[in-house]
Amino acid sequence: MKKIVQIVLALVIIGLAYLVFESIMEPVRFNQEKANREKVVIQRLKDIRSSQLIYKQLKGSYAADFDTLITFLKIAEIPVVKIIPDPTDTTYTRTINDTVGFINVADSLFGKKTGFTFTNFKTIPFSGGIVFEMQADTIDRGGVDVNVFEAKAPFKSFLKGMDEQSIANLISKFEDIEKYPGLKVGSMVEPSTDGNWE
Repeated sequence: MKKIVQIVLALVIIGLAYLVFESIMEPVRFNQEKANREKVVIQRLKDIRSSQLIYKQLKGSYAADFDTLITFLKIAEIPVVKIIPDPTDTTYTRTINDTVGFINVADSLFGKKTGFTFTNFKTIPFSGGIVFEMQADTIDRGGVDVNVFEAKAPFKSFLKGMDEQSIANLISKFEDIEKYPGLKVGSMVEPSTDGNWE
């Protein structure tokens, strides 16, 4: 009988040790997976920002939706400029800009990215097909209209499939300090193109 009690106690101790270990490792695994997913989402948001900056440079404002931005990326071209010194300038301070050709904007930005598609470009990674929330407008800053844009990916979309309670806790933590519960680039209230991870 004493032997059976010892075996049961040993099994209980092993079970409790496993539960303690799991309670410690669960948040560690969650944070590791969250960091891996954030890295991919941040890169996608940087791609959106780069596209918006070129769009604004050529069009004068930001694209308000992905259809407009993607159409622009597919058909717009930027000049390839060769800068040479002006041969008539003996001080070597003046230059001549010579346009040697044009390159498609999408090729310029994403030509070296393997597996790039426009569907992936607007879709939040790990979300199962949810599209980034994006908008653009103008805001008044000291009597001057300033163009702004914002693209957002909420935690609940790109952390999909992970521990629900951990996601709820993370969202609550961000809402308590009045921060956006997710990753975003740009702002609709400030003339900024920074990401909230920077």
